[in-house]
Amino acid sequence: FGQRILILIPHPDDEVVGCAAAILRARDRGAQVFGLFLTTGVPRRDALWPWRRRRHADIVAKRRVEAATAMSLLGLTPCGWSDIPARSLKDHLAETCARALAVVRGHGIDTVWAPAYEGGHQDHDAANVLAAALKDSEPALSVFEFAEYNFAGGRVRTNTFLSPMGSEIAIELAPPEINFKRQALALYRSERINLAHIGVARECFRPLAPYDYSRPPHAGRLFYQRFQWVPFRHPRVDFDPPFKVCAVLAAFRRHGYLR
Repeated sequence: FGQRILILIPHPDDEVVGCAAAILRARDRGAQVFGLFLTTGVPRRDALWPWRRRRHADIVAKRRVEAATAMSLLGLTPCGWSDIPARSLKDHLAETCARALAVVRGHGIDTVWAPAYEGGHQDHDAANVLAAALKDSEPALSVFEFAEYNFAGGRVRTNTFLSPMGSEIAIELAPPEINFKRQALALYRSERINLAHIGVARECFRPLAPYDYSRPPHAGRLFYQRFQWVPFRHPRVDFDPPFKVCAVLAAFRRHGYLR
């Protein structure tokens, strides 16, 4: 899992959801772990309810304070925050890749961790294609992905890969690690409803799989599609269709990242 590890964090809380125990174990063996936040974790201002829009900056600031507290608990070294709104990382792939590559080179990173391509959130999937681009630019870099959550088969699955490849590394959390992860999740009080489904018994990693980003991660409804039937623009619902997300990710993957 590396000695100088960079975690690509799509939203503040993904570092806890996907790899809280793995971070602890890495630090226990002497590794230094860095965190790069790729979005604010908050949708753009005009996507919020009208009466909350004037508080948009306060909502973003609160999420960042929660993240800073979680990073302190985890022992992560912060190496960058982002002003990109949630659900729009796909529209900023080139600039974000450049930022991540600068961190890799500037901090002597030997290993990258990123969310799996599993349809949990479009920003998670965008972070996965960024990890692939980093690997292209730095062939010596080790890149691992971690499972967060998906909706394959019509039910929520957490910390489990869609299609096992035989290279999975399952981390079964000991009772103290379970308590620690619950403590870390609780720091994200603004996200307590969204985090209610998260499991705390295991975490799962594997070397980054070769994905076809032109296709959704799995058949059927994706996790972020579950409530797209809502007939009005609800702020908690991501209304981007997967085919649109996939088209952007695939185009970026085909083009590649120019060094």
